[in-house]
Amino acid sequence: MTASAPVHGTWEPHPADRWEDAFLSGNGHHGALVFGDPNIERVVVTHHTLVRPNGRDDRPPQLAAGLAALQDRLLAGDTSAAESFTDGRPLQWVQPFHPAFQVRLARPPGDRPGYRRDVDFTTGVVSAACEGWTGRVFVSRADDVIVHHVTGPALTLDLDLDHRLPGAPTGLGVGHGAVLTPDGALLSLRLRYPDSDRACTGVTRITVTGGTTTLVPPGVRVENARSVLILTRVFRHTGELDVVAEGRALRDLPADPAELLDRHAALHRTAYARVTLDLRADPAERALPGSELLKRPRSTALLERLFAAGRYHLLSASGLFPPRLTGLWTGDWNTAWSGAFTNDANLNLQTASAAAAALPEVTEAHARLIRRLLPDWRDNARAVFGTRGAVAPAHTDGESGHSCHFSREYPLHLWTAGADWLLKPLVDHDDTRGARDPRTAAALADVALFYEDFLTRTDDDGHLVVVPSYSPENRPANAGWGTINAAMDLSAARHALRTAAAYHPGTPEADRWNALADRLPPHRVNADGALAEWAWPGLRDSYDHRHLSHLYGVWPLDEITPYDTPGLAAAAHRALELRGAENDSAHGHLHHALVAARLRDGDRVAHALGRVLDGDFFHASLMSAHYPGRDVYNADAAHTLPAVLIEMLVQSTPDRLVLLPALPAGLPAGALRGVRTRFGAEVDLTWSGDGTATAVLRPGRDARVDLRTSTGGEPLDLVAGEDRVLTVRAR
Repeated sequence: MTASAPVHGTWEPHPADRWEDAFLSGNGHHGALVFGDPNIERVVVTHHTLVRPNGRDDRPPQLAAGLAALQDRLLAGDTSAAESFTDGRPLQWVQPFHPAFQVRLARPPGDRPGYRRDVDFTTGVVSAACEGWTGRVFVSRADDVIVHHVTGPALTLDLDLDHRLPGAPTGLGVGHGAVLTPDGALLSLRLRYPDSDRACTGVTRITVTGGTTTLVPPGVRVENARSVLILTRVFRHTGELDVVAEGRALRDLPADPAELLDRHAALHRTAYARVTLDLRADPAERALPGSELLKRPRSTALLERLFAAGRYHLLSASGLFPPRLTGLWTGDWNTAWSGAFTNDANLNLQTASAAAAALPEVTEAHARLIRRLLPDWRDNARAVFGTRGAVAPAHTDGESGHSCHFSREYPLHLWTAGADWLLKPLVDHDDTRGARDPRTAAALADVALFYEDFLTRTDDDGHLVVVPSYSPENRPANAGWGTINAAMDLSAARHALRTAAAYHPGTPEADRWNALADRLPPHRVNADGALAEWAWPGLRDSYDHRHLSHLYGVWPLDEITPYDTPGLAAAAHRALELRGAENDSAHGHLHHALVAARLRDGDRVAHALGRVLDGDFFHASLMSAHYPGRDVYNADAAHTLPAVLIEMLVQSTPDRLVLLPALPAGLPAGALRGVRTRFGAEVDLTWSGDGTATAVLRPGRDARVDLRTSTGGEPLDLVAGEDRVLTVRAR
C-alpha cells in the first residue's frame, strides 16, 4: 500500500513472546496463531470443532409441568419464585474450546538480523522474515488446509508436532506418527481426551525441495533444503482416524505454494476488499507497527487499522461457524467461559457489521450454526415451557443447542429472546439481498409458534404478560433474577411475531401472529424518565451493569427510533445516560456505542469508543481482550468495533437511510466505501472538514426510502442500476 492510503495489514519488529500477540490467519474452519520467532517458529493450530468433553449433562431441564405454578407465584408478587425453578443440577459450562497443538520449526541457534513479521489482511498471509530466511503461513479458504512455506539457502531445521500447550490435560492419550515419503515426510499427532472415546488428530505433510529428510522421533530433521512446504489439517473424531488416507488427501493438493495461495486469495481478497474506511490519517502513523500505534489511542491511523483488522479477523473466524468468544483462536486449553458461542450479547455484537460491511460469509456461517442447532432449540421449548416452536440457549459449544447452563443468579433457561436476536442477522441479510430465504422463514415460524403457546397470561389491562422473564444478565433492584416483562423480552416477542408474519404473508398464521403482537404491552418509562428494564409495576432498575439488554428495541431492532418514536427514544437515551459500565467489559462499552449511534449521540459514541481505546484492550496481534489491560483474550472488541464505526456513519432499514447520524468531532474527514444497505443499495460516503458530505448510492433494486441527515428528512426515490449522488451537511 502507498503511504497515503489506509494500511491493510499490520507488522511488528519482534517475534511474539505470548500467544495472545501471535498474528492470526483462518478460514472459518482451521485457525493458525503464528509466533514468528526466527529460531523456533511456532504455529498453533485450532479448529472450530475442537471442544473438550467435560462430562456435562446435556439435557434441557424438564420443567414444563411446573411452569403454570411458577407463573402464578410470580404474578401474585412472589419475587423470588423463579430461583428454585431448576432441576437441581449445578451450573455447568458447555464443552470448552481448545487448541490442537503447535507445529514447531527449530533452527540452529544463531544471529539472524533484519527480523520483521507481518500479516496481510488482503490475503490472510502471515509472514516472518530475517536475513536468509522467510516463512509464510495462511489458511486456505479454497482447500481447507494450513499452508506454511519456508524458504532460504541451505535450510536446516527440526520439525515436530507438539501438544504441550498451556492447560493441556495431564490425562491426554498422546500418539505420534512419523514416516518418510519420497519428497519429505508425513507426521501425525493424536490426542485422546481423558475418559472419552473422542479424540483430535493432526496430520501434517512435509514436502522438501533440495536437501535431505531424516526421522528424529517424534518429528523429522531437514538439512540443506531450499524450501519446505508444510500442509496441516486437524480432525475431531471418535475411534481412530485413517491417517494414511488423510495424508493422501494432502498429497493430492497442489505442490506449488503460489497456486495454493492464488486459489485461496481469490476468495479471501474478494470478501475483504468490499468495504474500506479512510480517516485521512497521518502517513507517518500509518507506517508504525501495531504495538506502537496502540500507544496512540486517539490516532485516526489506529482506528483505520482496527477497522481493517476487525473485518479481517471476523471474516477469518467465520466459515463452519461464526466466531466464538475467542474468534477461532486460542493458545490455551483453559479458555475463559469455555470459549463458547455466547448468545445473550457477545456473538450478536461480534457479527453486528456482517450485513452492512458486506460480509455475507459471516452471516452464512451464523446461519449454519443456527440450522445445526435448531432441533435442540425445539427440545428446549418442549422441556422448559411445554410449547411448540423453538427457544435458543444462552451458550453453545457448536455441538449442542440445549439449555443446560443455568443457576440461581443466571436463570438463562428462562431467557426467551435469544432466538429472535440470533435470527435478526439472517433477516438483515435477506433485506440486503432482496430475497427471503425459506429456511429463515421456517425458523421464524418456529419462534412464532413458541410465542403462540407461551403468551397465555394477561394483566389487568388485557395485555399479554411475558412470565417468567429474564433480562441478561441483570436483575431488578428489588426482586429476583427471574421476573416479569423484561423490556428485551417484549421487544423480541413483538419483533419475532411481526417478522414471522412478514415472511408468511397472506396466511392465517400471519394474521394470528400479528394479532398476538398487538396484545403485548407497551414499554414503561420509570420515575427517572428512563426506559425501564422491566415493564412491570413496582420493579426498580439496576443501572450499574455491563449489559444493555433493555435497549434491544433501539439496537439491533428498529422498534425505537428518534424518527418514529421520539418519546421512547428520549427515554432510551436517558436509560443510556444512567447506565454504568460495571466491570469495564469491552462488549459493554461497544454495545453502549451502538445504541448511542442509533440515538444520534456522537459524543457518547466517542466516549464509549475512547473507553476501549484508552483501556489497553488490544494485543499486538490486534485481537482484543475482555477487560482492560489486555486481560482475558476475547474477540468482542476486535469484531464489534467495525460495526460501531459503520453505525455512526451510515444506518439503514428496508425503508430508511440515515447519513452521518453520530459523527464524532474527532473524525473531521474521511471516506467509507462499499457499505450495503437493507434496501438494496451500495453506498460510498465521503465527508470533509468544511462540514459537507457526499454519498453515492448504487441501488440494486427500485426503492423509496426516507433519507435522514442532520438537516431533517425527505423522501428519496431510487431506480435499480441508476447511481444517485447526494450532497448533505455532515453536521
